[in-house]
Amino acid sequence: MSTLTNFNNLSEVAQHFRKDLTGDHRKLKDLILFFAHNGTGKTRLSMEFKQAGKKFDNDGNVISRDTLYFNAFTEDLFSWNNDLENDTNRFLKLNPDSAFFEGLRELDLDVKIESFFHGYVDLNFDINYETFTVAFSRRILVGGAEQRVENIKISRGEENLFIWCFFLAICQLAIDKDPAYSWVKFIYIDDPISSLDENNAIAVACDLSELLTRKDNEIKTVISTHHSLFFNVLFNELGRKVKSKRYFLHNKAPDRYALQDTDDTPFFHHIAILSEIRQAVESDKLYTYHFNSLRSIFEKTASFFGYDDIDRCIHGLEDEVLFERALQLFSHGRYSIFDPREMGGDTRELFIRILNGFLEKYEFNFPEIFKEESQKEEE
Repeated sequence: MSTLTNFNNLSEVAQHFRKDLTGDHRKLKDLILFFAHNGTGKTRLSMEFKQAGKKFDNDGNVISRDTLYFNAFTEDLFSWNNDLENDTNRFLKLNPDSAFFEGLRELDLDVKIESFFHGYVDLNFDINYETFTVAFSRRILVGGAEQRVENIKISRGEENLFIWCFFLAICQLAIDKDPAYSWVKFIYIDDPISSLDENNAIAVACDLSELLTRKDNEIKTVISTHHSLFFNVLFNELGRKVKSKRYFLHNKAPDRYALQDTDDTPFFHHIAILSEIRQAVESDKLYTYHFNSLRSIFEKTASFFGYDDIDRCIHGLEDEVLFERALQLFSHGRYSIFDPREMGGDTRELFIRILNGFLEKYEFNFPEIFKEESQKEEE
């Protein structure tokens, strides 16, 4: 059965991860993979982990660090110049002040980035190491003749793939023990698949798994995501190739967090979400955004059983037409965990009927799981 560990802040969670990766040799892990919803604090946790690996001199200057990380801050190191005046000379700018690009001129990353990038998209790029800019081009057919279109503005998904491939190239250097990245002891990757479709999400997970499971890789890794498909592909791809730990991260209150062990199954986060919804029902603290959570569970269940849509999860329930319409209507509203609104009486009763119908239809052993989690929470 899974375990639940509570923490008072994200710094404690970061220290727990470091203990998993460097502590007792009998329990030592090479990789941590965890699932958490947006707004839980994944990016802040990555920064806490990175910060814990820094050492400072008496003047407060950083004298050493140990974590190569990818998160929203990494993506912000790249920005567009769209040439608003002439609309012709568009290029991606790199921030030369960041340690992320140290030694960029000497490393000549083009070939390594290209080997990853061309696996996703049909685009060409040129890095100018003097100006810290990247120009993109594409070859097209016009009247049967091939032409090269220069200085194009690529899509957001293509841009994110380029940045990701840039990071993968640096990871490869670190794993290869290049002197420029000899300081890297940990790689921390937070949600690398924003703006990507499911095909690319799967491809990114597979490429990442292939890189991290190299036999000569001695670097410890933490990967976080809110994308269930990405999580499940990594779970299955990594398998028994590396000694790993899997978690679901809960944000139970502003300063309270919990890690749910998910070693039993890659789908355990669905149970964790259901557990939170059940607790919301029992405490009479149901909010409109819980419809979004419930719909997410229906979607993952439909995907697990190979259904085309969530209708099959509702089919056979009492008042299935009403349930389907309610779930579609309320889950598409603009309901946010940052602006919570309590459900009204009738809406609350309808929500509970839908939930109970779902739990009765799919006979998971929920009572024992909920009972154990409740007991651990009391402790």
